[in-house]
Amino acid sequence: MGVDYDALEDLLGDAVVGRESHLNADGFVVRADRVEESLSALKEEAGFDHLSAVTAQEYEDRFESIYHLKKYNDPTEEVSVVVPTSRDDPVSQSASSVFETAKWHEREAYDLVGVQYDDHPDLRRILLPETWQGHPLGRDYNQNKPQIVTFEENKNPLEGKFRDEESDTMFLNIGPHHPATHGVLHLETVLDGEQVVDVEPDIGYLHRCEEQMAQNGNYRYQIMPYPDRWDYASAGLLNEWAYARTAEDLNDIEVPEYAQVIRTMGAELCRIASHMLALGTFCLDIYGEFTAIFMYAMRDRENVQKLLEDLTGQRMMFNYFRLGGVVWDIPEPRETFFENVREFLDDLPNRLEEYHDLITDNELFQLRCVDTGVLDADTAKDFGVTGPIARASGVDYDLRRDDPYGYYEHLDWDVVTESGGDNYSRLLVRMREVEQSARIIEQCVDLLEDWPEDDREVQSNVPRTLNPEADRETYRAVEGAKGELGVYIRSDGTGKPARFKIRSPCFSNLQALPAMSNGEYIPDLIATLGSLDIILGEVDR
Repeated sequence: MGVDYDALEDLLGDAVVGRESHLNADGFVVRADRVEESLSALKEEAGFDHLSAVTAQEYEDRFESIYHLKKYNDPTEEVSVVVPTSRDDPVSQSASSVFETAKWHEREAYDLVGVQYDDHPDLRRILLPETWQGHPLGRDYNQNKPQIVTFEENKNPLEGKFRDEESDTMFLNIGPHHPATHGVLHLETVLDGEQVVDVEPDIGYLHRCEEQMAQNGNYRYQIMPYPDRWDYASAGLLNEWAYARTAEDLNDIEVPEYAQVIRTMGAELCRIASHMLALGTFCLDIYGEFTAIFMYAMRDRENVQKLLEDLTGQRMMFNYFRLGGVVWDIPEPRETFFENVREFLDDLPNRLEEYHDLITDNELFQLRCVDTGVLDADTAKDFGVTGPIARASGVDYDLRRDDPYGYYEHLDWDVVTESGGDNYSRLLVRMREVEQSARIIEQCVDLLEDWPEDDREVQSNVPRTLNPEADRETYRAVEGAKGELGVYIRSDGTGKPARFKIRSPCFSNLQALPAMSNGEYIPDLIATLGSLDIILGEVDR
């Protein structure tokens, strides 16, 4: 049906001072003191209930924040809210009262770019230490300036706010070096006895400047190796697709149908590998089951890794996608590769049945997971939660179906949802998604086997140098293993992006941890964190 942007402009009224045309959606330029009012109108009256991301950037004459809005029931309906501020006084009204997820996104924009957000409840740095001088994505940032990061003990936050005569309260640091934090994550946890009163995820220990590195590379060759390193565990091709979809949109590049089928098959192999890792580590967190469940999951993940290695030549950092397609065709002999894929798919139902016997029917597992870490659908949407976490809360949202790309719309498969919203539901969704990924892969293999040899075009004719028009900008996303993985790019007319912003699903999903854990017990907190399946390399980027 499409978005009636004229009606939206009328809805926003005199808060709008201009209008831009981005490739993915129109953008309304809104006064910096009318942000809350404008976003509230778009959310409550126009149905734009999904704040995907907030992109901040600095121009020669201004700072700018872009709120990328979608609808959970139809993500093809998009709108951008652009908020410029002066360079001398980069102050903008916060959107945190409208979207809970804006709190972390605006903190990151402040930390890296330097935009100030009025009325933000907790505008502190989020990736860098509080003592850091300057904002790394600012135009005048001095990279050579020495930084002194002082060591400070974590102040006990219990004084006053949580302490009273009836409470038995304490402050507990979980991580950053703890196996149950799934990487270098620090959880500042306030306890009343064994009950969690408050928990705050402290991130930034693995910040690797991925956006800055992408802005220093050219579109054609130098950026594609980086996405593999965002979610470095298993989702390499899914990451590559997020960049490819955005850059191809920016540069008007078409992808041959044959290459789309290969991309779809490879992406679903990565999804299975990712879910197997999530399954094994989650059970390891729950009851320390290393010898059976974890090793079984690693065995099946290894079988997928072998197929991906045959396809791409690599085990983790694939660098297999290219703008306009993939780097090469199915490995020869093709029959052997397809036979290996089918052998894996034929054995998968027995493997999944084995997992259900070991896990889902296990009484101890059910006691730890059923009705713990509960996240209802409305709260999930408010935090911008996507992927298996959202679908386990009954949010029927999957970009493969709702904003079709690749070859998904031509295949027969189902979006998996559960209504429980708890740790148990999140496990079930991932296990059932493995079945759906297998259905997709099998159909892709059928297509690739019968594809006419003369029509096996793996890559379109892409110019060696890509220089999209200046100020051309777009936001595109794919359904990563963890949820909506998006990329925003703005061109300045050169062969390198002027701004490259990564929308990490893990970043938004992790922000919802306090809403899922407050009021529960320490073991429930560990189970809930494990159920989020976060990769800190993607959280911090």
